[in-house]
Amino acid sequence: MDALLLSRLQFAANISFHILFPTITIALCWFLVFFRVRYLVTRQPAWEEAYYFWTKVFALTFALGVVSGIVMSFQFGTNWPGFMEKTGNISGPLLGYEVLTAFFLEASFLGIMLFGRGRVSERVHLIATLLVAAGTTMSAFWILSLNSWMQTPAGFEIVNGQFIPTDWLAVVFNPSFPYRFAHKLLASTLTAGFLIAGLSAWQLLKGSATPGTHKALRTAVAAVMVAMPLQFVVGDLHGLNTLEHQPAKIAAMEGVWETERGAPMTLFGFPDEGERTTHLAVKVPKLASLILTHEWDGEIKGLNEFEGQHPPVAPVFWAFRVMVGVGSLMLLVAAVAAWQVWKGRRRAEVVLPKPLLWTLAGMTFSGWLATLSGWYVTEIGRQPFIVYGALRTAEVATHVAPANIALTLTAYVVVYGLLLVTYVGVLKYMAEHPVKHAPTDLTTAELGKAGV
Repeated sequence: MDALLLSRLQFAANISFHILFPTITIALCWFLVFFRVRYLVTRQPAWEEAYYFWTKVFALTFALGVVSGIVMSFQFGTNWPGFMEKTGNISGPLLGYEVLTAFFLEASFLGIMLFGRGRVSERVHLIATLLVAAGTTMSAFWILSLNSWMQTPAGFEIVNGQFIPTDWLAVVFNPSFPYRFAHKLLASTLTAGFLIAGLSAWQLLKGSATPGTHKALRTAVAAVMVAMPLQFVVGDLHGLNTLEHQPAKIAAMEGVWETERGAPMTLFGFPDEGERTTHLAVKVPKLASLILTHEWDGEIKGLNEFEGQHPPVAPVFWAFRVMVGVGSLMLLVAAVAAWQVWKGRRRAEVVLPKPLLWTLAGMTFSGWLATLSGWYVTEIGRQPFIVYGALRTAEVATHVAPANIALTLTAYVVVYGLLLVTYVGVLKYMAEHPVKHAPTDLTTAELGKAGV
């Protein structure tokens, strides 16, 4: 393998690990805000139990996200020096805005959120939680603004090989940004929602559930049921935007080899770039054109239109189907769970059939699978460009010896694998050994006597 491929694999390994954790924390902190508000309004201890249990999960997840994010950022210099050299006038400020407006906000108030219980007023504690939630969302805003600009660049000119911003509003709010930002926020809601529902179901199965478990499970199921249909709508709008600005990506996603009108949708098959065909294809006539152009005979450009400038077909084709398949399964499970919860809405505790509890527990990390597959569609689908249509990936890669990159890649994969197993193990332990919390209206001395 050459330095280019190894650098791509290393960045893929790092971003795949890193993205797992912000995808949880972006929405999870808003769940915490909801739990906290519900406690302050109702004064039901169950809501406070839910808040403090999931605050611990948030803290653990946030820590891994920060550490892996720092490691990932170094690769811009070690593996992709040409990228920062050429686009630094745009990518540098956007990354800087993320630190100034988001990371500082999170870091400043996270301590109050985690350790302010009994030390600050309930109003200050709620505000701290709210500001941390706002910080996680702002972080997603700036990171997705930069990544979206790389997908649909706007508001710049190239001078002596340097990308110079000419319109910052056009840079930040580039053509794909609104769709990708909405898509990510909903993806985070679904990921966090299924994590809460899955761990809560596990607690019910293992007999370690608390009153807060039932509150968290109801909230998660309701949030997922609302977010899942919206995600399909936003996904459709995102697809139309991608068809307009990145037609080669759409052609790879759908396995459309030749430009045609009334293109069928390939539900299943095995793309073969050598023979330019999809073997054993199962197709629905004209459905791709209907979905993508909203016309039965709408034209879909094929890969033949992008010779030498289209992404590898098989990874994009399969990743897209995994994303849609997992998303459809999530919708089905959410609908069944929502119906069961609704039927028992008058009971204090959630009573679900055991098969459904095992299904929810098994889908605890289903949001991760959908997120990663969607991310691969996005990033692999942009190839061979790092800034779509303007800068090729091969032009900005490092010239470090491939053996050195292979060594660090191996080290990253081993460490990240161990961290991931440990993270899941800790969540399992926390779910099976929940800690009781005394009410927050106790004094600091009373809290100490209660062991809190």
